[in-house]
Amino acid sequence: MTHPRSWHAEWGCLNAWPALTSAVHDGWVLRFANGLTRRANSANPLDGAARLSGDTLQYFENLFRAVDLPLIIRVPTLLDPGVDAGLERFGFAAEGESLVLYGEFADLQAHWDAAVEVLSAPDAAWRDAITQLQGRTEAQRATYEDVIYSIVLPAGFASLKIEDEVVALAYGAIDGDLLCCESVVTAERHRGRGYGRRLVAGLFGWAQRHHATAVCLQVETNNTAGIALYRSLGLVTELHRYHYRRQRAVAAAGFQTGTNLPGRR
Repeated sequence: MTHPRSWHAEWGCLNAWPALTSAVHDGWVLRFANGLTRRANSANPLDGAARLSGDTLQYFENLFRAVDLPLIIRVPTLLDPGVDAGLERFGFAAEGESLVLYGEFADLQAHWDAAVEVLSAPDAAWRDAITQLQGRTEAQRATYEDVIYSIVLPAGFASLKIEDEVVALAYGAIDGDLLCCESVVTAERHRGRGYGRRLVAGLFGWAQRHHATAVCLQVETNNTAGIALYRSLGLVTELHRYHYRRQRAVAAAGFQTGTNLPGRR
């Protein structure tokens, strides 16, 4: 049974991590951002009725091939299982299984921490620090900054400093009353000291002051430390999961026209 917040979380996370360009087709939004992250460079369903066909996949492939990107389909468990099974039959490989975690602030550990600074826009110091902690190249930095400057929702860019050193960073965007957390990272040599917990709790406190009542975030299933952190803060509700399906060979299209992959209308 679909959780009432699942699709709000889907749309909120798309808005919190926007693509640089996009196209909507047959119940899907195709997102492009110079190849930086799968979520911003994939086809994403707009609701649970989204379906696929050979014609639709060929349309998708043509657009992704035009910008020299592999065709990647993001498949939430909110869709009819036949969509995923059909993609497997078409030779799309599964990868990147992730959880969408959720909690309401009434049940979470959200508080103000004087060491956590939250800016309404990322300054040069925040941008420098996130580039370093994420290990981005200069080209990736440029795309990342283009993405975050494309956010139209109210957003907060958080940092935690210990003895004048930035040790943890994140940002969040508020879609209605829902905080969507993104880019949570702790400096490698400072992990295991509770800094990520303090940072995220401080970001939650900021969001509450900006009238958010709940929070969601996406985390890969193999990120056991991250999942443990978020659940310890109270994000114990799993709204749904998703994974990606990547076309194995862009040059080998051959989608059978007129073939439908099951999906609700």
